[in-house]
Amino acid sequence: MLVEMTIKGLMVDPVTNMPIVLLRDANNQRVLPIWVGPVEANAIALQVENVAPPRPMTHDLLRNLLVELGATLARIVISDLRESTFYAYLELHRNGEVLFVDARPSDAIALCLRTRAPVFVDSKVLERSRSVDASTEQADQERLQRWLESLDPDDLGYKM
Repeated sequence: MLVEMTIKGLMVDPVTNMPIVLLRDANNQRVLPIWVGPVEANAIALQVENVAPPRPMTHDLLRNLLVELGATLARIVISDLRESTFYAYLELHRNGEVLFVDARPSDAIALCLRTRAPVFVDSKVLERSRSVDASTEQADQERLQRWLESLDPDDLGYKM
């Protein structure tokens, strides 16, 4: 089952110092943190802040290509979580045809922000994300998860 989520913010993980995109369901019951690279975080932050670069960046180029090819990004889906790596795909519609394109979640999120497409997460990903890396770091992960779930949108670096 797919669960619609919204992008609630972009922040830095206090444990790893890496950027995190926070997704939250409509009922504010579940939070899904997705660690992203600094380049993708920058692309997401630029869009959140409505900063228009002088020349199109990669995700702007992808949006422009979709428009020129007559395709629309219907939604992105975070579809799997394997060995601490999230997987996603783009669902494109063009001339009555539905196309699915493999994508990194960070790129998919940067593109969906530019096209205003919705974000969906497979419920199995939400279930698995609670048990990621059940090693000696489990206490840190549980503490981070509790902290993420308790966040107020005003605490985030970039609010959506």
